[in-house]
Amino acid sequence: MALDAKIPHGEMDKKWTDYKGHVKLVNPANKRKLEVIVVGTGLAGASAAASLGELGYKVKAFCFQDSPRRAHSIAAQGGINAAKNYQNDGDSVFRLFYDTVKGGDYRAREANVHRLAEVSTAIIDQCVAQGVPFAREYGGLLSNRSFGGTQVQRTFYAAGQTGQQLLLGAYSALERQVALGNVKMYTRHEMLDVVKIDDKARGIIARDLVSGELESHFGHAVLLCSGGYGNVFYLSTNAMGSNVTAAWKAHKKGAFFGNPCFTQIHPTCIPVSGDHQSKLTLMSESLRNDGRIWVPLKKGDNRNPKDIPENERDYYLERRYPAFGNLVPRDVASRAAKERCDEGYGVGTTKMAVYLDYKDAIVRYGKIEAGKSGKDNFSHEEIVALGKKVVEEKYGNLFEMYEKITGENPYETPMRIYPAVHYTMGGLWVDYELQTTVKGLYALGEANFSDHGANRLGASALMQGLADGYFVIPYTLGNYLADEIHTTSISTDHPAFAETKKAVADRLNTLINIKGTQTVESFHKRLGKIIWDKCGMARNEQGLKQAIEEVRALKKEFWSDVRIPGEVNAFNLELDKAGRVADLIELGELMCLDALDRNESCGGHFREESQTEDGEAKRDDVNYAYVAAWENKGESSWELHKEALNFEIVKPTQRSYK
Repeated sequence: MALDAKIPHGEMDKKWTDYKGHVKLVNPANKRKLEVIVVGTGLAGASAAASLGELGYKVKAFCFQDSPRRAHSIAAQGGINAAKNYQNDGDSVFRLFYDTVKGGDYRAREANVHRLAEVSTAIIDQCVAQGVPFAREYGGLLSNRSFGGTQVQRTFYAAGQTGQQLLLGAYSALERQVALGNVKMYTRHEMLDVVKIDDKARGIIARDLVSGELESHFGHAVLLCSGGYGNVFYLSTNAMGSNVTAAWKAHKKGAFFGNPCFTQIHPTCIPVSGDHQSKLTLMSESLRNDGRIWVPLKKGDNRNPKDIPENERDYYLERRYPAFGNLVPRDVASRAAKERCDEGYGVGTTKMAVYLDYKDAIVRYGKIEAGKSGKDNFSHEEIVALGKKVVEEKYGNLFEMYEKITGENPYETPMRIYPAVHYTMGGLWVDYELQTTVKGLYALGEANFSDHGANRLGASALMQGLADGYFVIPYTLGNYLADEIHTTSISTDHPAFAETKKAVADRLNTLINIKGTQTVESFHKRLGKIIWDKCGMARNEQGLKQAIEEVRALKKEFWSDVRIPGEVNAFNLELDKAGRVADLIELGELMCLDALDRNESCGGHFREESQTEDGEAKRDDVNYAYVAAWENKGESSWELHKEALNFEIVKPTQRSYK
């Protein structure tokens, strides 16, 4: 089938305005008759459920946590982008649009990105009105800081806990609708399948994770806001519960999966310390704002970093990319760190780390503070003490977190960081209206293949989640539901619900009756190692072909030798986890197939066969300027559909941050 992205006609900066002006509407009385299911209550889900409830739809919201406040959106640290130009440094909607398309290495759909840049300014106003405590300047104006891939300051933040504060804002809006009776909240429920009737999504099968009971729920439309699949790598910065199940079930029911191999590698994470770890910890990209990244000039230099003089340090990002320095995009910074470590310049016990140093920033801020006093006889120690106070105010909770995890004081000793899996740009393919290839089934936020192309710029995840939920879906969903006002609620006794429910129950019974010898965790760990080693930051044809065979063998072994204790119809965390890992294994195979098919380097995806003479990533716009949308054709079988990317405004060039 040909993929129709439904991009409106007309000039880029007028498309969204024109779309809103001509879209079909549902009148208030009819909205009350229409039911919408929202799966996931992170930023995208909570904002969508709150907005649709406010509009008058009957909304059912599902999350597998005990409260929407536990959604993984809470973990976002650094900030949220918006083209407000409060700093008067040349920012604009166009510049945010341009930076995002370029930062994504020209693999994003221009129309979606432009819309995202347009609504970004409204997100900030919405959140301020909700009482989100954004950082402010001394005079009371909202503060901004720099993030990678840009030369302006456009990132709004709340210390190092921006995601938490934004989620609390969306949660407040959601709970207000719950209290008014417009939204019914189902916590500790996991969606295990989509129900289709006459080729339209008409509901879901969910498992009550406390009782183990399976439930059927009808909806005129289903919105998947279930986040990303970074945990396919086992070790990632994602919460351990994050998974691909909701999106994968939709994929098996006909929703195409877009760009599955596009993964965001975050350059500033606390390095792996050993085999005992189950997740990694992110150190916000905002730290690259003031910190300087370096390695010793000498290979295998084991001295204390404080004993290595300036002339024996290699500030490699500043050396290689002078125009952007430490603020190159995430994929560039990540690959550069890997290259230094692979060459033998890494630091720490594992030698898979580089330094992030705040010494210069502390002195710089200290001098500014000293200058404010009017005195000029400050000692170096006094200047450092003043500077530490400023850094603590801006980044204190991040420094505290680092010290608790590593036992080292980052005010005194440089932090050690290394890239880690963070965000997934791949996800369910959606059109301009955020609708998947299944009618009535939508994907929002990180669950869709998104607006980020092959690499997401920092501080854009929160922006996309809230844009989709607050400002896009309230318009685009109405366009579909306007034709559904004659569809009365379908009883969950309908055969389609019964069949789907039985299939879900059969799978759970199959899992629990395998009664093998190996734990779910051990399979997950092995899957992660295959995917990270062979489909991670660097990949090649031979490695990917091996990975596909290894994942297929792992799948076979999983379904014959996994051990799940406990009962089916009861509280059973191991069974929940087994279902998720089974889906991640299948996704892992598709990721490697997608990576094998894409014989180019783009974003954080370094295909060793495709590089420039000086070792930089080499894109192939002639053959790969498309979104890869995979259709599931059954066991280990997929068909590739291509959505050609046409660039009207931002012409693809070889990216340079030099």
